[in-house]
Amino acid sequence: MPFPFLVPPFILSFMITFEALYDNPKDALRRYESLAQNIQKGSGYPIRFFSAPGRTELGGNHTDHNNGKVLAAAVHIDIAASVLQHKERYVMFRSTGYPDVYVDLSRLEPSPSEQGTTEALIRGIAAEFEAGGTPVSGWQASANSQVPGGSGLSSSAAVEVLIGRIFDNLYGDAARSDLEIAQIGQKAENQYFGKPSGLMDQAACACGGLVLIDFADPLQALLETVPFDVSQAGLSLCIVRTYGNHADLTPDYAAIPYEMKAVAAFFGKTVLQELDIQMVLASAKELSARVGDRAVLRALHFFNENKRVEAMKEALNQRDINRYLALVNESGDSSWELLQNVYSLSQPSSKQSIGLALALTKQFLGKSAAGACRVHGGGFAGTIQTYLPSDQAPAYREYMDALFGAGAVTELKIRRHGVVELQV
Repeated sequence: MPFPFLVPPFILSFMITFEALYDNPKDALRRYESLAQNIQKGSGYPIRFFSAPGRTELGGNHTDHNNGKVLAAAVHIDIAASVLQHKERYVMFRSTGYPDVYVDLSRLEPSPSEQGTTEALIRGIAAEFEAGGTPVSGWQASANSQVPGGSGLSSSAAVEVLIGRIFDNLYGDAARSDLEIAQIGQKAENQYFGKPSGLMDQAACACGGLVLIDFADPLQALLETVPFDVSQAGLSLCIVRTYGNHADLTPDYAAIPYEMKAVAAFFGKTVLQELDIQMVLASAKELSARVGDRAVLRALHFFNENKRVEAMKEALNQRDINRYLALVNESGDSSWELLQNVYSLSQPSSKQSIGLALALTKQFLGKSAAGACRVHGGGFAGTIQTYLPSDQAPAYREYMDALFGAGAVTELKIRRHGVVELQV
């Protein structure tokens, strides 16, 4: 049946259609209609639709938090939400499979007891809008996520930019850019959620497409669109979920930016982007004694990975797929050998699922130049990323599912649009 709610005409210029976003727009509309049934009507406002994609990191593993460069893309797997504005000072966020979240917006300061929760993100994002001069009020949402938690596709960043776009379109006249929405989400994650993330995840989910993001000036990050159609290159882009446990790994993630910044501090700088590799090499002995061998290795990864991101962009611009795939493999090897985020030293030695997945993928690909694999995202547990010829994808899925379980392999499509409101 047709959806009965109308959208205010002033917002239409900031929206896209279901046909522009989904391969099967009728099924997508039914998904949102079903979500809308979980919303209590009666506020006098229309129900509105929002979508935020997951993201995949293609290059630049752990470079963003030291103002480096990354290559990332939004993916077709998304969080969909039907949203109803109201005049009360609270947000109710309902997501399929999770407990309802209720946030009283009359109190916007951080709460240590909320760290690691969706409540913290909603409160932090609302606080950022008000601090920026945009008074906000409440809304209720019914959401459904196809972005699996722990998949390395940044379900948390997708939630953050979704919440930010909802607040902005309801109360900020949709005036903020995608990058500003990403920055608001990152600040909430850092200061309210309690995770010291960089900006890459939020920027990719907010902006859409395949982009090179240069964080040399994190307040004015530069985004450059890069053309790449995986299927036209005859490739399948997949992630493999190894179902490793992320619990208690926050110290491992936090140690990477901490150690990189310790190298920068040795030279009186804040981040590695302010240095060059020759400075580090010339002082390797003193650095090793002061900040440790691993910090030096991680700094070397940063400089080489930054250059690699530019080289990957150039390879794609020149449609040199074999060169691009070779760089993907180099990125993966550097993460394993220098960055050292394949497994956690704090976990039992038997828990090395990322390393096992990479080793088995290399075995599957053999010496083929038409395939590549790398650590995906934060590392230590979670997922790897694989490129392989499309005709080999079914065999690869069967091969990896046999070890990690049915559904371990997910094929990704790059989505052109970031976080958006949809036009009915």
